[in-house]
Amino acid sequence: MKEGIHPEYQKITAHCACGNTVELGSVNKEMKVEICSACHPFFTGKQKLVDTAGRIEKFKQRYAQHYAKVAKEKG
Repeated sequence: MKEGIHPEYQKITAHCACGNTVELGSVNKEMKVEICSACHPFFTGKQKLVDTAGRIEKFKQRYAQHYAKVAKEKG
C-alpha cells in the first residue's frame, strides 16, 4: 500500500437518537445515527406486518370463481 494516501482508521463511539452507544472502527471522527439495532422495530420484535393495500383480500376476490370451479370439478 502507498504511504500517506489512506485515511486514519480509529475506534469511535456511534451515538443513536435513542441514547444507545456502540463502539466501532471508522475513518470518521464521530457518527450519529437515527436508528440502531436496539430501537429498530425489526430487531426489537415490535414490527407488525400490515396488509395496507388489502392484497390478500384482493387476491381472494380475484380468484374466487376459479377456486369455486376447481372445487366443483373435484367434488
